Amino acid sequence: MRIATHFFAAASIAAAAMFAGTAAAQEKIVIASEGAYPPFNSLETDGTLTGFDIDVARALCEEMKVECELVTNDWDGMIPALQAKKFDAIIASMSITPERLEQVDFSKKYYNTGPAIAVPKDSEITDVEGLKGKTLGAQTSTTHANYAEKHMPESELKLYPTADEYKLDIQNGRIDGVIDDVVVLSEWVKSEEGACCKILTPLPIDVEINGEGAGIAVRKGDPLADKFTAAIAAIRENGKYKEINDKYFDFDVYGE
Repeated sequence: MRIATHFFAAASIAAAAMFAGTAAAQEKIVIASEGAYPPFNSLETDGTLTGFDIDVARALCEEMKVECELVTNDWDGMIPALQAKKFDAIIASMSITPERLEQVDFSKKYYNTGPAIAVPKDSEITDVEGLKGKTLGAQTSTTHANYAEKHMPESELKLYPTADEYKLDIQNGRIDGVIDDVVVLSEWVKSEEGACCKILTPLPIDVEINGEGAGIAVRKGDPLADKFTAAIAAIRENGKYKEINDKYFDFDVYGE
C-alpha cells in the first residue's frame, strides 16, 4: 500500500510539473501598438495591425514561445495604460529616452533611425534656417516634438495627436513643414498620399532627446524586458529580423 501511495504521489508530482510546463508554454502577453505610424505600424480597414513593429512583435513572440495578443492604444496614453496594466508591453516605435526610463523599463533597441524635416514640394524653404518664423507640425509626446523645441525654437511648433493629422494639414497648406522619423517621412513622400511633399533634410540624432533607438517598453521591474532583449538578439542572429527588415526597407534599419 505504501509503495502504491508513493507511486501515485510521484505520478501526481509529474502531472503537476507537466501542467506547469504547459501553462508556461501558453503564457499570454498583451502587446500594444498605435496603428497610425506607417510603415512601422498601421491599422487596416479590417482591424488588422500591420507594419514593421507588428511583424517584429510576432517574431519575438514566436521566438519566446508565448501567445501574444496585439491591441491598439492612443499614442499619448501609451505609458499610463501600460502602468495601469491594460497591456504588458509596448511595441510602437517608442524611443528609449532618460525621461521615459523614469516611468518604464525597456528592452535593448530593435531599430534606430533619426529625425527629418519634410516640406511642400513648392516650398521656398531650402534649409533648417528657413524654418525660422514658420509653423512646424509634429506628433505630440514624441522625441521629434522635443527635438524641434530644442533645436528650432524660432519655429512655431504645432502639435497633433497622430501623424495622420499633421499630414493632412501640410497637404492643405496650413503648416510649413513637419518633423518626424526619417523613414516615416521618406516612405510617406514616396506614396500617393505624400505626393505634396519632399524631404527637406535629415537631422543629426541628439542622443539626449532621440535616445538609444526604439525599444520595447514594459512596466518597471518586469523581467519581460530581458526576455525581449534576448529574443531580439536571437532573431537578429537567425535571420528572421533581416527577413522582416527587407520586407519594408532597402537598408538595415537596426542602425549602429
